[in-house]
Amino acid sequence: MKPYARALIVAALLAGPALAVAAQPQPSPDEFVPLSQAPPGEQIPAIRLVASAYGFVWIVVVGYTWSLASRLKTIEHEIGTLERRGR
Repeated sequence: MKPYARALIVAALLAGPALAVAAQPQPSPDEFVPLSQAPPGEQIPAIRLVASAYGFVWIVVVGYTWSLASRLKTIEHEIGTLERRGR
C-alpha cells in the first residue's frame, strides 16, 4: 500500500466521527438547550447569585435580631425604672 493511500485512510477514519457529529440536526431557537451547550455569555453564574442571596438573608436576620435585642433592653430599662418608682 502506498504512503498517500495510508494517509488518506487514516484521515478518513479520523474525520468520520467529526462529520457524523456535524451532520446531527441543530435544535431550533425555541427548543430547550442544555446549559452545557449554551454559549458562555448566556450562562448564569449561579454560585454568585446563591451566595449573594444567602448573604442578604443573613444580614437581614442579624439586623432584625440586633433590633429586637436593643428594643428589649429599652423595655427592660423602662420596667426597672417603673418598679423603682412604685416602691
